[in-house]
Amino acid sequence: MNHFFRRRSSICTSWLFNGATKETCVRPIRRSLCQSPEAWSWKSMDGMVRSPANYVPLSPVSFLERAAKVYGDRTSVVYGSAEFTWKQTHLRCVKLASALTRLGVSTGDVIAILAPNIPAMQELHFAVPMAGAVICALNTRHDSSMISILLRHSEAKIIFVDHQLLHIAQGAFDLIAKDELKPPLLVFIRDPNASASVPNDTHEYETLLAGGDAGYKARRPRTEWDPISVNYTSGTTSRPKGVVYNHRGAYLNALATLSVHGMSSMPVYLWTVPMFHCNGWCLIWGLAAVGGTNICLRRVSPREIFDTLAAKAVTNMGGAPTVLNMIVNSPDRRPLSRKVEIMTGGSPPPPSILERIEELGFRVSHLYGLTETYGPATTCLWRPEWDSLPREEQYRIRARQGVEHYALEEVDVRDSVTMESVPADGATMGEIMLRGNTVMSGYLKDVKATEEAFAGGWFRSGDLGVKHDDGYIEVKDRLKDVVISGGENISTVEVETVLYRHPAILEAAVVGRPDDHWGQTPCAFVKLKEGFEVSREEIIEFCRERLPHYMAPKTVIFEDIPKTSTGKIQKFILREKAKALSPSSSS
Repeated sequence: MNHFFRRRSSICTSWLFNGATKETCVRPIRRSLCQSPEAWSWKSMDGMVRSPANYVPLSPVSFLERAAKVYGDRTSVVYGSAEFTWKQTHLRCVKLASALTRLGVSTGDVIAILAPNIPAMQELHFAVPMAGAVICALNTRHDSSMISILLRHSEAKIIFVDHQLLHIAQGAFDLIAKDELKPPLLVFIRDPNASASVPNDTHEYETLLAGGDAGYKARRPRTEWDPISVNYTSGTTSRPKGVVYNHRGAYLNALATLSVHGMSSMPVYLWTVPMFHCNGWCLIWGLAAVGGTNICLRRVSPREIFDTLAAKAVTNMGGAPTVLNMIVNSPDRRPLSRKVEIMTGGSPPPPSILERIEELGFRVSHLYGLTETYGPATTCLWRPEWDSLPREEQYRIRARQGVEHYALEEVDVRDSVTMESVPADGATMGEIMLRGNTVMSGYLKDVKATEEAFAGGWFRSGDLGVKHDDGYIEVKDRLKDVVISGGENISTVEVETVLYRHPAILEAAVVGRPDDHWGQTPCAFVKLKEGFEVSREEIIEFCRERLPHYMAPKTVIFEDIPKTSTGKIQKFILREKAKALSPSSSS
């Protein structure tokens, strides 16, 4: 069923609330999310007319159409020995959109993709909305069970699957069939660099594309608030939420992310950030706006990264702090022959990692955002007067999350209950809240979660932070990750920053361990660098020398640290491990 456009009206769009009526809309967000442009009431003003001459709904699809004209002969995609120009990419996307409509895709249908960073993923980000549909890029680390849940929840009509992930999709189909439901149509993506036969009773990507009409006229969004994608949050122990993006937000955040990343004209971007994550931080669309080149990597490793940086004249790339950590500690690391801009976000980066990555020749730009904000929302905008500060102070400032980019209306740190803005003293903690055109439309089929997220007219991030006297925000922790010990709130980020300064520690994560006396005490999970040995007592003493004693870990556990496919540490797993330990009885 076409749930995105079921019972549309000028009052409330059902793709957000799944059939919600005017009465069920959340009052504080009714005007900004639930009204179409046709419902606006303008005061009469002579000579003011809205027409096709001065109003076209914003959509990032227009970036591709322009790229074909302005950057037609420039390289758009490189993948191994395969290369395309922007003119070729545009033609391929047009034909693919045409082929989708021939398969019966209607406006608002969901099209899922399960694939790594390959050209098909880039092309589908344009072709799917050009067919009027909604793209749903799935996490490649999900198992069959989770994929089956997400396919049902999104009601995906078609799923494109990379040959290496076919077994995951087939397992999901088996689970769907057990419930006597019809799975989506499968389109098989065969890698030109690998030998793989097309399964029976499936369509093949290149064959499907080749059969499309080169003269197909792309469908435009009815309004710029129409959905363009659904992104499922990484999830913990429950089903991830489906975050709905609209054409307007994707357009604006793509341009803002280009600006944050210092990408102006014809950059060469290395895809180390998963394209399924927030639609590649919206840069899949954004690179078309500036005629950039997409360097696609199926697998990401330090050796692949450094070899590609040297061979392809890469100007920009991105990665979570754990990716930066992997790079600086890899035996394959080498100084760069040219400066490469690297954008990091996802968790607060330790200053020591920022310093070491820049010593190799990278220049770091630090951002902050969530799936619900289309990825990047704030940036640690550098001020020239900070150049004269000591290096240690510079890297401490760089670790801040900064100020909102120009497409976001406002970011603030507020008391979660009173909604009052906290003092700009760098010490008083509150919840980081955001509002503006680059905040999600809502959670798919989850009115309650949407209402809770937007309560008070702001999007509540769930992150705790402080606000400095210069207006820059700094994340201190997730609300659920703060360790409360003897009534004191301990920022696990601050403890982890100290741990990363230890020369033997490769990775560190801190969670709360139940304690009979204090309620909780800090428990550090640590992975050591190869060839290093250090005792638990030495690590605890190292922290005590640099932190108040109550903040230093009372427990240290040596083991590999679990992460998501985007490099975020899965603290919910570590919290469960800490809870499974017998309660400590420190005093």
